[in-house]
Amino acid sequence: MSRIIVYRLWHHHDDSFVYMLFDYVCGGELFSYLRSAGRFPLATAVFYATEIISALAYLHSMSIVYRDVKPENLLLDRDGHLKITDFGFSKVLSDRNSNKHPSGFFNISFIFLLGILIYEMLAGHPPFFDENPFGIYEKILCGQYQFPRYIDGSARDLIKRLLVAERTRRLGAMKNGAEDIKRHKLFRHIIWDDVYEKKTQPPIVPKVSYDGDTRNFDDYPEKDW
Repeated sequence: MSRIIVYRLWHHHDDSFVYMLFDYVCGGELFSYLRSAGRFPLATAVFYATEIISALAYLHSMSIVYRDVKPENLLLDRDGHLKITDFGFSKVLSDRNSNKHPSGFFNISFIFLLGILIYEMLAGHPPFFDENPFGIYEKILCGQYQFPRYIDGSARDLIKRLLVAERTRRLGAMKNGAEDIKRHKLFRHIIWDDVYEKKTQPPIVPKVSYDGDTRNFDDYPEKDW
């Protein structure tokens, strides 16, 4: 599991704070590369979509539901492969809710977030936008979004089948789970065992000189606590 998630190495607390020490992933956030590029080519978006699908399917098989899929929570290791961070909204499924989440079924909230992620990688912005948060909610319920003309037809088809308001009708929501998504024509050339084993060549290889290199992260002002 260490290949796909950022591990917590140590934690401590005092009367004011909780301190946590995590693996350092020196490649930076996928969000930073997307912001710099504007949008990703199809091959780049497909690569990172397959890595996140493989990772989340594995977590699901371990009864862990990850519910915060966004470019800011996807980090690149020094070779350019993804690692997932920020499990604050995750849930470990217990026996008492196993009836709600049969083992073969994929997490339906992740399916929708996957559609948003793929759209955002290809378009450079999320599919649902409104200055009013309630307006975003209405657009999600109505499925109100548009594709830029340059987005590939196969990618459009997959996104449409993921961004379905009715949860049970989303691709991957039936008993075959993630396998239905993996079989989509957008991924017809993908060898999924190679994805899981990280044998595929990443399209982005971060510039890293040493293990503690911080050049791929933005500088943030420190607060005087």
